[in-house]
Amino acid sequence: MTTKLSAQALPAISTASIPAYDRSDLTPGIVHFGVGNFHRAHQAVYLDDLFATGADHDWALVGAGVRTTDEAMRQKLMAQDWLTTVVEQEADASSARITGAMIDYIRPGDSAAVIARLADPAIRIVSLTITEGGYYIDPASQKFDPNHPDIAFDAANMADPKTAFGLILAGLMRRRAAGIVPFTVMSCDNIPGNGHVTENAVVGLARLVDPDLAEWVNDNVAFPNGMVDRITPATSPREVALLAENFGIEDNWPVFCESFRQWVLEDNFPAGRPALEKVGVQFVEDVAPYEHMKIRILNGGHATIAYPAGLMDIHFVHEAMQHPLVSAFLAKVERDEIIPVVPPVPDTDLNDYFALCERRFANPKIGDTIRRLALDGSNRQPKFIIPSALDRVQRQQSVSGLSLVSALWCRYCYGETDSGAVIEPNDPSWDRLTAQAHLAKADPKAWLAMADIYGDLARHPTFTAAFTHALTTLWDIGTKATLERYLADKL
Repeated sequence: MTTKLSAQALPAISTASIPAYDRSDLTPGIVHFGVGNFHRAHQAVYLDDLFATGADHDWALVGAGVRTTDEAMRQKLMAQDWLTTVVEQEADASSARITGAMIDYIRPGDSAAVIARLADPAIRIVSLTITEGGYYIDPASQKFDPNHPDIAFDAANMADPKTAFGLILAGLMRRRAAGIVPFTVMSCDNIPGNGHVTENAVVGLARLVDPDLAEWVNDNVAFPNGMVDRITPATSPREVALLAENFGIEDNWPVFCESFRQWVLEDNFPAGRPALEKVGVQFVEDVAPYEHMKIRILNGGHATIAYPAGLMDIHFVHEAMQHPLVSAFLAKVERDEIIPVVPPVPDTDLNDYFALCERRFANPKIGDTIRRLALDGSNRQPKFIIPSALDRVQRQQSVSGLSLVSALWCRYCYGETDSGAVIEPNDPSWDRLTAQAHLAKADPKAWLAMADIYGDLARHPTFTAAFTHALTTLWDIGTKATLERYLADKL
């Protein structure tokens, strides 16, 4: 027998911990754009922990979204009173908790309602998890693209903007006109300098609207940088069924994740913030070293295993880590090429951090998929892989491993595995990538011609030669044999 999740049903649930506070005491303090699995497994969990201490009940979450798919999440969460079941899984144990930090979710597309909420003085933080590709960044320059059609639309339609940045700016404009202190804008996405990137987007849009407004945003709005970490796969019918079977709970959209979590933040919140240091958030003056470590070692590691595993028809991440060639490839690329160009991190041994990442990737309970890791390479490669390769060629160091990672991505975007199985579209730019990958089979430099992705790296002869050799080898002898050559230092 199962219990359908709702506020009324909480007392009947004994298989999961429930909110240790009266949710009727909560009042909103944060509007969050992008209520996906990661947000519900990370920021919402930290707030749930904080509320359980009896502190800061005026910092509850209100959800917001700009994509048409966000409405499906809103409907599913509304049907269970905004509650979420979070299942933490390790190899030898699983536990479930129900979080209650969210108290409302504004209907996507209702710009007036979103702007009105953002103008409410009670809202002191606006946070975002809109994915690496949601910041309108030119991949090559890694700078805000003011010419994107979505941004141009919002600049001309600030009464009814469609992007998160348009809505944020409209809310700030409303507060400015009313003399209300601006909220802090906090990115929770895996982007180097995510606070700076967010600021560039909001100020860049403001500059298109009114240069004086841009100056005001630049001088008055805080955009703290932050590093976030928790492996959180997408929810499928598998997870819904596991929750019902193992915990007797019916949740419309549960979240399964690892037990590990980390959040490092710059303490730059002029309008105030919840006391998250009480529940494990680390506040520091400079987040950059932690960001570099996580993005290059962990996210770069994910990118390193995604494409060879995908080409060899491996489905789950833990299965990839069990494959001796994939796990050895990851270890060699990390230790030989990635870790040596990661700047030092306070009180952290980078090799120990990588060993932790290996254990996390190998967790058999998570059910994380190779396809998820391979998603959106056109936005992720320029952030996770290409910067390490550029650092190395500028130091005149070998890039045989990192060039092979790029070659594997190209081979994956060809659209079929080594066995001939079709790879379904897995990138917003899939058609373009597939076309370039087909050209690159005969002329590998055609792939590097995507200057918006490779930028200066494509002009380095060392990388160009290594990439060309790696891709040619992949087509000649296949993924397995290419990995064997690389691991034997014969590539």
